[in-house]
Amino acid sequence: MTHRQKLAGSLVLLTSVQILILFAGFFAPYNFAVQDRQRPFAPPTTLHFMDLRGNVHIRPFVYDLEDSGKSILVSQSDSEHCYPILFFVRGMPYKIAGVFTSEVHLFGVEAPGHIFLMGSDAYGRDQFSRFLFGGQISMLAGLIAAILSLSIGIIVGGIAGYYGGWVDELLMRGGELFLALPWLYLLFAVRAALPLHISQWEVFLLLVSVMGLIGWARPARLIRGVVLSARHRNFVVAARGFGASDLYLLRRHVLPETYGVLLTQMTLLIPQYVLAEVTLTFLGLGVGEPLPSWGSLLSSLQQYYVVSSYWWMFLPALLLIPLFLVFYTAADALQELHKSVTL
Repeated sequence: MTHRQKLAGSLVLLTSVQILILFAGFFAPYNFAVQDRQRPFAPPTTLHFMDLRGNVHIRPFVYDLEDSGKSILVSQSDSEHCYPILFFVRGMPYKIAGVFTSEVHLFGVEAPGHIFLMGSDAYGRDQFSRFLFGGQISMLAGLIAAILSLSIGIIVGGIAGYYGGWVDELLMRGGELFLALPWLYLLFAVRAALPLHISQWEVFLLLVSVMGLIGWARPARLIRGVVLSARHRNFVVAARGFGASDLYLLRRHVLPETYGVLLTQMTLLIPQYVLAEVTLTFLGLGVGEPLPSWGSLLSSLQQYYVVSSYWWMFLPALLLIPLFLVFYTAADALQELHKSVTL
């Protein structure tokens, strides 16, 4: 498989994931906050095409859940209580991109049936729905932090590489200071200094800003290296000889040479910051209830009885592994393509 094919395949997968997350209200059968206290820690619902009487159904269906007497809900064995999967059903209203309101969901079942594709949590909330809605917060955190880091990195790296000398020394020594900072402990300190009454969104934006502000040093060093090489190229020297200003040279000739590095770094930084947000939320420093994030879905794993009894609570973590692998595959393909173009 060529690098272009790897990149195209990775972009298709990442675009599909982004569509699922962006339109989470449509793809999720339930609202992320809807609770069913009668069905805590319900196991993942099994889809059936054949009932207990041996009849084959074209439309998939599910059985209802009942208490097994061991604090675990199991599939109903009565073939009379089966509920077919319905598509394009009306349910609880949701907003698309925070603007448009809709009530149409891709799939669902009629009450009193339930469909929990990834099981339910301690409050009976659908894990699949919360995973999709949680992706909006976690991916947004990764995107904002990555954009902030790269914005600072291209400014600092561009100036350091273009002017060199004491400016380069000063900026790069400052970058080394940021590389040495223990960002996790810094975030602990920032969160501890915050008042308890601020909103969850204010906590989210502050922590994301801190992650972005302390993560600019590595991309800045890479951009500096590209600028150091680009400023001595013939077309840049010729433009300078015709009287072009430094700002013009940076904007039109030098910084465009760094776009390949920027794309690669963006693809690498987003999963890193997503993982940072998941870690912080898991430790109680990120967005709290009732807002979902991928870290809050994993917070229940801090309790031993959950780890030992409900294996499906690990599913959100397992789904993040292939997502991160796709990001890194895309970054590797971008890097190889950039090398082939510059050679």
